Amino acid sequence: MTPDGWTETDGTLERSFQFSDFSEAWAFMSRVALLAEAQDHHPDWTNVWNRVDIRLTTHDAGGLTDKDRRLAEAINQLD
Repeated sequence: MTPDGWTETDGTLERSFQFSDFSEAWAFMSRVALLAEAQDHHPDWTNVWNRVDIRLTTHDAGGLTDKDRRLAEAINQLD
């Protein structure tokens, strides 16, 4: 099952988050980084000013796994 707000595309989960400014986007990325480190699963992401785009995939497995879905659900709890 695809977590709320995420799109499943070509073996990845993808979601874009928008904030009021760069500082809010950066703070969100810091919180995601702590979650990712705790789960030992790290996102591919980009940040442009107030937007954070996240792609989750398990490279070792060649696509989506439960690790990706768990991290997406945890990230949703931050939003």
